[in-house]
Amino acid sequence: MLALPVRGRLTANAPLDKLVWFKSGGPADFLFEPADVDDLIAFLSAQDEGTPVMALGLGSNLIVRDGGIPGVVVRLGKAFATVEVRRDQVLECGGGASGILVASTARDAGIAGLEFLRGIPGTVGGFVRMNGGAYGREVADILVDCVVVMPGGECVNIPAADLEYSYRHSRLPDGAIVVSARFRGVPGDPAEIGAEMDRIAHAREESQPLRSKTGGSTFKNPEGDRAWRLVDAAGCRGLRMGGAQVSEKHANFLINTGDATSADIEGLGEEVRRRVAQSQGVTLEWEIKRVGRP
Repeated sequence: MLALPVRGRLTANAPLDKLVWFKSGGPADFLFEPADVDDLIAFLSAQDEGTPVMALGLGSNLIVRDGGIPGVVVRLGKAFATVEVRRDQVLECGGGASGILVASTARDAGIAGLEFLRGIPGTVGGFVRMNGGAYGREVADILVDCVVVMPGGECVNIPAADLEYSYRHSRLPDGAIVVSARFRGVPGDPAEIGAEMDRIAHAREESQPLRSKTGGSTFKNPEGDRAWRLVDAAGCRGLRMGGAQVSEKHANFLINTGDATSADIEGLGEEVRRRVAQSQGVTLEWEIKRVGRP
């Protein structure tokens, strides 16, 4: 790890627990918050080959294990949180822009089709990587292309088709950082767009434990079924391990009740997977990303 001069902020042994929704986990060897794209490219270009690199957005879909994260964690700040309206119902968005900001900007510009981003708790970089989706839509439906900085510092433009999107997955390499993306919608009425966004916000508030320390949907929905239904059928609603609990409100959410370690949270998830496999005959796949040293 080469800690060269940067224009952004570089912190060694940086705590990450306050930066993730679960509020648990160990530190990053280094946390880098670049001033802009050029700062990021220069920093990564100077690192030793093989230095682990990981992007961190809002930390909503993530378990950082208690041993912390090796190498460099890159967090995109305000310089990357921009959304600009272009021609032909296209929005150009920084990798650090939130789903709410993108959807709200689209609404104000009379661009429909992006309302579902209001229901994704994360940033552009994260939901481009994982083909984030909600309420019947996903990023694959709206992405034109994205600009990505590779772990070695190479900056490339990738058309949506080259990401080979599938359910909650893309072929974006590990360590690649999405610094911007372009989304295309269709013409729409701002009032109708706003009403749909309000409906999505209300539905999330009613059904999900948004005021808890959680990580969003824990498991992917198996084809033709719902993860929450399988977890419920296996008798796991309310199940506890240490300070971690399966939410009583939504069985596909894990919550930190106060003092859970990341080992508690991940261990509870694995116990849920075991019980669902045993009683329902379905092996659930993690949707939450689990990173770092145990």
